[in-house]
Amino acid sequence: MADDHHGEDRPEYDPEHVELPSREPPLRSTAPQSDYTMSHVATGFVVLAVGLVLTFGVALAL
Repeated sequence: MADDHHGEDRPEYDPEHVELPSREPPLRSTAPQSDYTMSHVATGFVVLAVGLVLTFGVALAL
């Protein structure tokens, strides 16, 4: 079975002698912090409207 974790590249973990990484981790981009356009906002409102129509429209129709 192949080991995809590349164990040979990692030193053994020793909680008594913790070494910090030699470089900073890469910057991350998460959804709330990402830029968005008015097109994304409009798409969100359309999805909201369709969901509300399906939820309440079907209930009121029955």
